[in-house]
Amino acid sequence: MLLQVHPDNPNPRHLRTIAECLLSGGVIIYPTDTIYGLGCDIFQHKAVERIARIKQVDPNKAQLSFVCYDLSDLSQYTKSISTPLYRLLKHYLPGPYTFILPASKEVPKILQSKKSTIGLRVPNNNIARHIVKELRHPILSASLPGDMVEEYTDPEIMYEKFGKLVDIVVDGGIGGMVPSTVIDCTQDTYEVIREGAGEWSE
Repeated sequence: MLLQVHPDNPNPRHLRTIAECLLSGGVIIYPTDTIYGLGCDIFQHKAVERIARIKQVDPNKAQLSFVCYDLSDLSQYTKSISTPLYRLLKHYLPGPYTFILPASKEVPKILQSKKSTIGLRVPNNNIARHIVKELRHPILSASLPGDMVEEYTDPEIMYEKFGKLVDIVVDGGIGGMVPSTVIDCTQDTYEVIREGAGEWSE
């Protein structure tokens, strides 16, 4: 299903439809403040495995991150963070960043890396955050497979290409082409793993 959702004022009925789909193990393509991504409920193992299959990767090796609604939502899924790090996150989020942080016990095992870390994201995108709010816990965020980034900006093209593999393509308008900036905050000195849409000057 291709579902058009208003980017500024998402229709509550549409959000409920998406949340119900996710709770029943569905997989969606949805907009963020950078590129469109594949998403599912983090607690639906089968759906996580489906995303790994679509991406043709092992779930344990896939670079998967969570989309949270806000910082208090984010703090449930990471071990306690220092005040300076919290201030840093508060400064940059919501925004086009993925922060790699130590995973808390709330993070499903299938989603933790070998180092027990997790990528966490609070995108500056109403649709993505409202889906999380409706669902009441984070959604998985994974990039679409392949290198044809141009094809991943137009929801109608994504629907033609991936419509049979996912349950809903959420059309929130044309998406971006540059992914989020990834920062590893698990060491004392923070390291930029991937330069992306977010400016980083720490």
